[in-house]
Amino acid sequence: MSRDRLAKLVAIGTAAGAFSGLFGVGGGTVIVPLLILWLGYGEREATGTSLAAIVVIAALAAAGQGLYGNVDIGNALVVGAPAMFGVVAGAALQQRLPERAVAFLFAALLVATAVALVLP
Repeated sequence: MSRDRLAKLVAIGTAAGAFSGLFGVGGGTVIVPLLILWLGYGEREATGTSLAAIVVIAALAAAGQGLYGNVDIGNALVVGAPAMFGVVAGAALQQRLPERAVAFLFAALLVATAVALVLP
């Protein structure tokens, strides 16, 4: 791996970790777009790589937030357990859609979320 590529991966990881700790996001909103834009990953490869990285990031971020008393374990389990089924369905759907369609849907989700967050 080239030094440039390694530096970009480290920068992506650092940004994802910071966003995860700060906003509770990082994988889909930081890692996936940067892997695509900076390193030329395809949508599917970026998603899979991001999901693998999230395992580490989420565990550390949850532990850090837990130290501040910000983690509701019961509700986290209620949200996380059904999410496992959603992951399986989403991954299966992603394999059937063209990558460009997945990228468009992802961009639309980010824009809609941004608008919803800033509107009163």
